[in-house]
Amino acid sequence: MKLTTFFTILFFYFSSLNAQNNEIINAFKTSYTLETAGKYKKAADELKKVYTDNSYEINLRIGWLLYNAGLFDQSSAHYQKAINLKPYSEEAKFGLTYPKIAQGKWTEVANIYNNIIEINPQNTSANYKLGLIYYGKKDYINAQKKFKKVLSLYPFDHDALLMSAWAYYFLGKKNEAKILFNKVLMNSPSDASALEGINIIK
Repeated sequence: MKLTTFFTILFFYFSSLNAQNNEIINAFKTSYTLETAGKYKKAADELKKVYTDNSYEINLRIGWLLYNAGLFDQSSAHYQKAINLKPYSEEAKFGLTYPKIAQGKWTEVANIYNNIIEINPQNTSANYKLGLIYYGKKDYINAQKKFKKVLSLYPFDHDALLMSAWAYYFLGKKNEAKILFNKVLMNSPSDASALEGINIIK
C-alpha cells in the first residue's frame, strides 16, 4: 500500500469518527434541553438515535431520563447495562436504586448498597442509606452499625448523628442517645427531632 493511500484511509477514518462524536455530543445537548423542559421520554429518544450497547455514558443517561419519565423497568435495564460495562461504578449502582426505590423493591436496593460497600467500605452515602433501610425495618442493631460507620468518617454529620441517636434510643441505650441528641443540637440548635428526643429521655 502506498503511503499516500494509507494517509487517505486514516483521514477518512478520523473524519468519520469525528462526525460520529459530534452526533453523540449533539444528542446529549438536545437531551439536556428536553430534560429541562420536562420531556424526559423525548430526551431519552434523542439518545437512542445514537445508541450503542457498549456506551456506558449513553446507558447511564438514558437510565436517568427513563426513571424521570416513570418507566422504571426500562430505566433499570439501562442502569444495569452501565453497571455491566463498568462493574466498579458507584454512580451507576446509585442510579439503579432510583427506579428500584420507586417500585418499592427494598431488598434489591439493600443488595445494591451492600454491593457498593463491598467495593468501597468507606462510602458514607451507601452506609447511611442502608442504615435507613435497617431502621425502617426496626433492625436498630444493624442500623446503628451503619450510622456508626458514617460517624467514624464524618463525626459531626447532622443526619447520621440524629439517626444514630434514635437507633440508640430504641435499643434502650438512652445515655448514648442523649449524648448524640445534644451533638445534633450543637449542629442545628432548633432541630425538632433532637429536641423531641431530649424531652422523651427526660
